[in-house]
Amino acid sequence: MLLALFLLTGSFALSTQPAHAASEGVGYWSDGAFLGAYNTGVDGRQAYCADLHADPPYGNTAGPERITSLDSLSRQQLAEMNYVLDRWGQSGDANVTAAVALYVWSVASPGMYNSHGMSGDDYYVARAPASERGTILANLSTMRQEAAVNAVTDPSLSLALDMTDQYNGTLTVTAHPASLTGSASLTNAVFTDGASTRNLAVGTHPIIGTPADGMPSYKIGASMNIAAAGYGAALDLYATPGQQRLIAAVAGSSTGLSASVESPMIDLDFQPEITTQVASRYVTEGDAFVDWLTVTVSKGTWIHLDGKPIEVTATGALYGPFDEQPTEADTPPAGAPVVGTETVTLTGAGSYTSPGTITAPESGFYTWVWAIDKDAHGEHAKYLTDSFTDRYGQVAETAVVPFQPVAVSEADQRLAVPGDALIDNITVSSSNGVWLKKAGAPIPVVFEGTAYQVPGTLPPAQNASIDSNAVPLGTVTITADGPGIYTSPPVIAPTGGFVTWVWEVKKSSQPEWVRDYLAAGWTDEYGISVETTSVRWPVTVTSLVREYNVHPGGRAFDVITVTGFPANHGDFTGDGYWGADVDELHHTVYGPFASDAELTDDLDLTGAPVLTALTTPARNGVYKLGYTDEDKIVPTEPGFYVFVTTFTGDDRVQPYASSPADVLERFYVPPTNTEVPVSVVTQATPEAFVGEPFSDTALVQGTKIPDGSYLVFRAYGPHPADPGAVCESPFYESEEIPITQAGVYRSGTTTVTEPGNVYWVESLYNADGEIIAEGVCGAPGETTVVKEQPEELIVKTNAVATVQLGDPAHDVATVTGTVPDGARLIFEAYRQDSDTATCTSEDLVFTSTTIDLDGPGEYRSDEVIFETVGIYYWVETVTDEDGTILHRGVCGAPDETTTVTDTPDEPGTPGTPGELAHTGGGDWWPLGLAGGLIAAVTGGVLLFGRRLAIARDRAGYVREEDEAFEEFKAQFEGAKED
Repeated sequence: MLLALFLLTGSFALSTQPAHAASEGVGYWSDGAFLGAYNTGVDGRQAYCADLHADPPYGNTAGPERITSLDSLSRQQLAEMNYVLDRWGQSGDANVTAAVALYVWSVASPGMYNSHGMSGDDYYVARAPASERGTILANLSTMRQEAAVNAVTDPSLSLALDMTDQYNGTLTVTAHPASLTGSASLTNAVFTDGASTRNLAVGTHPIIGTPADGMPSYKIGASMNIAAAGYGAALDLYATPGQQRLIAAVAGSSTGLSASVESPMIDLDFQPEITTQVASRYVTEGDAFVDWLTVTVSKGTWIHLDGKPIEVTATGALYGPFDEQPTEADTPPAGAPVVGTETVTLTGAGSYTSPGTITAPESGFYTWVWAIDKDAHGEHAKYLTDSFTDRYGQVAETAVVPFQPVAVSEADQRLAVPGDALIDNITVSSSNGVWLKKAGAPIPVVFEGTAYQVPGTLPPAQNASIDSNAVPLGTVTITADGPGIYTSPPVIAPTGGFVTWVWEVKKSSQPEWVRDYLAAGWTDEYGISVETTSVRWPVTVTSLVREYNVHPGGRAFDVITVTGFPANHGDFTGDGYWGADVDELHHTVYGPFASDAELTDDLDLTGAPVLTALTTPARNGVYKLGYTDEDKIVPTEPGFYVFVTTFTGDDRVQPYASSPADVLERFYVPPTNTEVPVSVVTQATPEAFVGEPFSDTALVQGTKIPDGSYLVFRAYGPHPADPGAVCESPFYESEEIPITQAGVYRSGTTTVTEPGNVYWVESLYNADGEIIAEGVCGAPGETTVVKEQPEELIVKTNAVATVQLGDPAHDVATVTGTVPDGARLIFEAYRQDSDTATCTSEDLVFTSTTIDLDGPGEYRSDEVIFETVGIYYWVETVTDEDGTILHRGVCGAPDETTTVTDTPDEPGTPGTPGELAHTGGGDWWPLGLAGGLIAAVTGGVLLFGRRLAIARDRAGYVREEDEAFEEFKAQFEGAKED
């Protein structure tokens, strides 16, 4: 009975797992035919039909059973099928499972698969929707290609250990296929990264033995496991009696590979050993090197004689200096320099401290090597197993004396102009020894260079501290990878003046890992001559001849208005590095020319005829040429003449030459009893930003201009530059401007909201509206190029240059670029009591009201009446809504200087009649108009400024006497870029 009960119980325990019916999984149905994967119902996996001719496996499906053969398939075919089923068989994408099904049929049932008079691929893929067939066949092609390349029949794994000494060796991993990777574990050893377990690929991997303390010998073992799912000539088979067999890749749990290996026994030597740790990793130059020693016994115990331990002498040699951490080695390299040696007497295991008799001489890496020489111990030598020397170059035994980076710099440009990119060259070195390295590369040091706009107009004085009025233009960095010469990134010089570089090394600005290698921060001095660039101030010369037609033997007159020179120009005599001012402007009258067509920008003046040449001081002011007997200008021959003003330039101011094409600097001497035909020459504003005003100017010529004539300016665009000039429908048309005589006439200003080319065309009509003369669309000088507002905020300012004591002064700022919301503008004025420009709180005499900036445009300060005669410097400041300074002007800039005089300048009165007529739009200035008219009529003030870019809303005709006053005002409202 007990036996029967036992057998019955066993029958339950050994009964097979219940079978499950398979069902269609991911795939496509078409007319009762299925293409795709089946759900086995046994283990939740997807499997594929291997018998294309058999019924679907809807009965009781059992399995899986691992098989290594299937019908007449080769082992390579099994391996490739296993590879495909593993990589793609469990996909949830019907286009993938359909491709797998086609692959299995084509391999397992090739006869049936291709028995339909066509490719089996094309026949059976028709079970899928037509829109998906291309994707399925592409997937099938990929599977066939990758299986043929990657499948293997017999995956394998083997390990080999090879020890080069007691501690160092390699673990060699061999696997088939070679792409297999897996987890390897070491016993009594670690990999070079210190880990005993790593994921490895095929190849040779260095290892380091780690025997237990006190052991005489040890073995290193290694083991490795690799998951090889999808590799090998095997499949999992699911059987359904009388129906299709289903196959899948061999399950992962049965596809793993493993291997292990163990080294032979490794014998160890036993003896006293020393390990050390420097007391301080970083040692200041001049301080002592101190090493901490830890002594252990690696074989037996410390020998005692007569109850006392024997004395063992350890000798420490300090090697260095080196520019980087020495490479760890069993022995020092040949010729390695030694700073000094020290000895310590050892009487047992424990801790010891070196005497500290060696001090740090200079920067570098210094490493200790401690040794015990068995033969040097006399009769006690027999108690030592062997000599001992610790490894050279160990990090723990290495101290670092930080280095001191310094630099000598020299500006790349001695002379520049506003808008230039300024760069500096620095020669970098270490001042206390070698430049240290890490991992074979010089330790990078960040040098910060700041370009300062020097206040005022004179060269800076060299000083250890930075001038408090200096304006930083930008800070750049150079990462020095060792000694050498480096070039800085550029800093734009926005305005004229001297720019000087100051370089420094801040430990706080270095990467954290670098800081300990640096002895200290460093900075050079401010105002060093070779670190300074003179951004030469641009000179502006505006002028207008008094009259256009001059009879032979008559006199010509010109009024020259000069701005842009430093207020002290002509006084600077040089300092040994910077040259003295050139205090001379040249004014040459060229002519006669047979035609005004010869007067172009590129006219070669070297061989041109010269009527007369005059000179004036190279200083700001209004100069009247031809008004005295000493400088009279008397043309005797008919033809066209032009005034050209030149300045050779010096170390503070740019060279300048006016253009022979300037229509406002011409006059004409007609032949006797010759009538000059009516013609018009025009000159438009060459450039403007979107939203800025611009205009056109016309010079009307002719001896007999019909009564009732009038001029109309038209502007077309803006248009892209590429297609050429287009003048179809004007967006601006001036009023009808009466023309009574030869002279200059202005269009009035306009603006546009988009960039592009604006083409001007002027038309001169008679009283009946008939055209007398008309310009050509796209004619030279008749195009205004309108540019987008710049991204950066740009502020140009221009203060009233000269006022009489008691008269008001002001400053004007033209703002372009991106103006942040909430930006504000303040003007300040500072009185000067010395030649050195200072703009401190003690010098401040005026602060304007705060002006809210609502975008690009022109902004004017309050009027101020200065109380004393002298020079005043204006400084404009733009801040954002949080008070952060976005822009600050330069103290002492030429166009930001107002000179207050006791009495106004009284220009002489010429003895010749007639002023050059000129008309155009303008503001109406009720106050002072009478004075302007009187000055214009008497010739007392002939200041016809021509700055067409000044933002004014001009339109229409203004009386000639009013235009003279407008021109006087324009002399002081030009813009400069800060």
